Amino acid sequence: MTPREIILKAFEQGKPERVPVTLFGAGMWSIKEYGTTFKDLSLDAGKMADMLVKMSGKLICDMVYAGSGYNNFHAAALGGGIKFREIGAPDLEAHIVSTEEDLMKLDLSKIDSNEVINTVKKALRLTKSKIGSEYAVTMTAWGPYTLGARLVGEETMMKATFKKPDFVHKIVDFATDLLIHLYEPVVSDGTLEVISIADPTASGDLISKKQFETFALPYLKKFNDWARSKNVHTLVHICGNTTDRLDLFPLTGASCISLDHKTDIAKAKEVLHGKMCFGGNVDPVKIMLQGTVGQVEDACRQVIQTAGTDGGFVLMPGCDIPPTVPYENIQKFMQIAREWKL
Repeated sequence: MTPREIILKAFEQGKPERVPVTLFGAGMWSIKEYGTTFKDLSLDAGKMADMLVKMSGKLICDMVYAGSGYNNFHAAALGGGIKFREIGAPDLEAHIVSTEEDLMKLDLSKIDSNEVINTVKKALRLTKSKIGSEYAVTMTAWGPYTLGARLVGEETMMKATFKKPDFVHKIVDFATDLLIHLYEPVVSDGTLEVISIADPTASGDLISKKQFETFALPYLKKFNDWARSKNVHTLVHICGNTTDRLDLFPLTGASCISLDHKTDIAKAKEVLHGKMCFGGNVDPVKIMLQGTVGQVEDACRQVIQTAGTDGGFVLMPGCDIPPTVPYENIQKFMQIAREWKL
């Protein structure tokens, strides 16, 4: 089986021939390793695709993520500015929505003419044409709740869940429509068979289970239902300790939920196995960045033994990895999964 076939089988809750394995995004690490910057790649689709292809050969994870680190451009395209950093993903300079009137003025069609977004989509298509038969090639974005918070500001969003809940619903619903608009062209033309979104502001460390169920779950479901209607898988990452809401994740309609290292992986196996694929959850800092090769091996083996021997599971770090993770740690991470026969 190819890496692509292996991870897609896991997404379908099957049991492939070995443990599926992928990083999540890895844009910061890949761009640094390639020897360039987010800014230099932002308008050069050929160079971006070359980076993705070359890093796929170096990382050998089952998925390749186009657009990793460029997530803030989807909000900026509607009227915000972007600030590039020397190392790390570009930041949104300012939030662009304060009132419902501001929201009503936003024009989703601006997504279609944004140069950086179009560069990512072109790089996605180029990458898919070169390695799409070997690897599952995806394109990343923020999830609905996080993208909504990017539009209005995270602190404002949190306060509004108590003071202006209707406003929050309108913001997150708009963000969901934005994501559907963003992905529609690369889904309709058959480029994408997996969509990858990260919803870190829906973190178990930031909002309660009730808030998640009220303000994040319905819109994840709306987006994932749309993707399923197009026969496209979705991989959703949510940060923080989400052990208390594991039972809600199958209701999102996602093919696979990527779990933070804080989440109880044994409990995840108990709650999720047979209901949806799940991935995780090696600590990206304490183990992947700061640990020895031996500690990486031990952590991977422990996670697989606890949660990954019965299929419907993907070995992943608990979040995106820092750009300075030692390459030998990544090699060991991949090796353990690739040699673990199921």
